Amino acid sequence: MSEITTAGDYRWLRERYADLMDAYCVTLVQGLTPEQLLKELGAGPDQRVTGVAGLSEPSYDAWDDYDGDETLVGVAALGDWTLMVEYNGFVGTLADVMLPVSRGRTVVSHFRNVNAVDHFYWFRDGAIRLHFEPLFAHDRDGDAPDCLLTEMRECGFDLSDADDRDTDLHTEAAFALAHRVTGVRLTPELFASLEFTCGLVARS
Repeated sequence: MSEITTAGDYRWLRERYADLMDAYCVTLVQGLTPEQLLKELGAGPDQRVTGVAGLSEPSYDAWDDYDGDETLVGVAALGDWTLMVEYNGFVGTLADVMLPVSRGRTVVSHFRNVNAVDHFYWFRDGAIRLHFEPLFAHDRDGDAPDCLLTEMRECGFDLSDADDRDTDLHTEAAFALAHRVTGVRLTPELFASLEFTCGLVARS
């Protein structure tokens, strides 16, 4: 596990990438290059863009052009990991897609849509190790649903089921927990400078 990271470390996302935070999917895949990941997803490499913000316009253009049947993903290398970013997408949280990708490796993905529906997945070696909805972090499933309770609390998740539980930074907490699991810290500098290769993935 990585060093202690909290939701507060990812407040910059809401400040600088508000449109992404309204509807996004962010995935980290261990041990595959961006090109290998696109191949696993059945997507050929297409255009290249610099920075996460550069993915917004082509993502929504693809939505309009393909009536939602194809999702644009942007993939970039981060050491031994590949980061995949989707505006208004959810490919990274589709179990039938990501479980095969996770065989022999770790995949961490989290998603939120405009209706505040959200999911966090930790896939490992072809299985779902942990899954929960960040808004309802007390309700978890997977092979090891309680394996990260300490880390989840430290990241900022309120694990109670009370009506007045604290959910103010639950999306930021998902980014923090992904960092804790993978050791990959996402920063404003990375989001601005990463070179993404784009591809179109058919929605299941």
